[in-house]
Amino acid sequence: MVIVDTTVWIDYLGGIRNAETEWLDRAMPLQRLGLTDMIFCEVLQGIREAREFQQIRDQFLTYDIYATGGAENAMAAAANYRRLRHRGYTVRKTIDCWIATFCLRTGNQLLHRDRDFDSFEKVLGLQVVHA
Repeated sequence: MVIVDTTVWIDYLGGIRNAETEWLDRAMPLQRLGLTDMIFCEVLQGIREAREFQQIRDQFLTYDIYATGGAENAMAAAANYRRLRHRGYTVRKTIDCWIATFCLRTGNQLLHRDRDFDSFEKVLGLQVVHA
């Protein structure tokens, strides 16, 4: 399973062409894709028009959407943040720590365009799709 991060969805939905959006476009009919509840929320909250909101919501509901909440992921995300901080890496956004930790815990790969995930890959072994 490949979890597609908000950074890629925003570019994809905005018609921006880059390695990640092109990979996503090719993989959609072939690869099992998913997103987390937090990614789902981030993408939807950035949509201004009601009709577009409904279309994208309906499209996303065809993918696997994983609930990532709960004390276990919270504790693991905090531990990962502290481990990275101890190694000299600062993750700028809590949500990125949360998403990366979910992927690490579940063994899912992550497709992203956000440097905050790089330290998770380098230090903690996050599986990343390199488009």
